[in-house]
Amino acid sequence: MSRITVTRTVNAPADLVFMTVADIRQFSKAVPGITNYEFLSEVQSGLGARFRQMRVMNGKETATELEVTEFVANDRIRLVTDDGHGTLWDTVFAVKAENDRTVLTITMDSNSYKWMARIFVFLIQGMVKRAVERDMDSVKAFCENTVTGDS
Repeated sequence: MSRITVTRTVNAPADLVFMTVADIRQFSKAVPGITNYEFLSEVQSGLGARFRQMRVMNGKETATELEVTEFVANDRIRLVTDDGHGTLWDTVFAVKAENDRTVLTITMDSNSYKWMARIFVFLIQGMVKRAVERDMDSVKAFCENTVTGDS
């Protein structure tokens, strides 16, 4: 198993930060690389929501199917996907209010169940961490701009 953890302090209320990461409609506005999404379930937000997210990575559009497997409002959301190549990705976004700011932490675990996938995940780990950091920076900027009205 491999783990990536990235934390950002956001100058915005926790409920705004949470809804930005917990709802694909908001998340896709915050993260420029996301080009589209489609719901795969009747539930569109919260526990049980399933959706396909399309994003550009390394100049190529890719699709990922995600399911919300844990949802605690204004606290944490867990998204799980099986990449179809031998790795289960388990991602938790957690928010914690601190005065008038929010600490946002993403923890992404990969569990490869095929030996070739283990090698591949090892090789791309740095690239994935940089992509997660960019996403977190985008969420931070989006939330802060929303609060100041600069969006």
